[in-house]
Amino acid sequence: MDDIVKQALAKWPNVPHCYGWLALDARGNWRMRDERAQHFNLPGDKLNNAALVSFITRNYAVNERGCWYFQNGPQRVFVQLEATPYIVRTDPAAGWLLHTGAPLGTPEAVILTDTGALILQRGEVVAQLDDRDFADVLPRLRLNGAAVEDEVLLEWIEGRVRGALTLDDVAVERIGADQLAARYGFVSVPSAPVEP
Repeated sequence: MDDIVKQALAKWPNVPHCYGWLALDARGNWRMRDERAQHFNLPGDKLNNAALVSFITRNYAVNERGCWYFQNGPQRVFVQLEATPYIVRTDPAAGWLLHTGAPLGTPEAVILTDTGALILQRGEVVAQLDDRDFADVLPRLRLNGAAVEDEVLLEWIEGRVRGALTLDDVAVERIGADQLAARYGFVSVPSAPVEP
């Protein structure tokens, strides 16, 4: 967390939190969701200012409820997640690279959802693969040790083909996309806690 953010927290500890205004899309882009975007459930405008994106990324964290947020001075701006808390891409030099710029390292678990999303998990980090990189990763998937064709992979996702699917020798598990948040303890659409 930036020092200026820590100072603002100390100076103004009781600033109301913000919900619905910031999103992370499935390609790792931060999106500003104004009132119109929220009303019509639109993704919002992609943030392109490098300094702002860097500031958000440096101050991105999670609370005890599994709600991800950006600490903006004394205010928490909660993030609506289109996919998972992190998005990962392939990088020729770094291997798996998170949308934050940090390397993921070797995944400990790999999941393929019923919607075709590839999820990598290492430690506390859960990241969905940017769909634009799926073609680069497809040749690394093996079904019972052999290369897997697109059609066979789709049948495996649907449960019509059985066998051991692996990605770089890590077993791939198949689960429903609607089960990801509960399994990994993150909240896709944070809202203010209900006061007792």
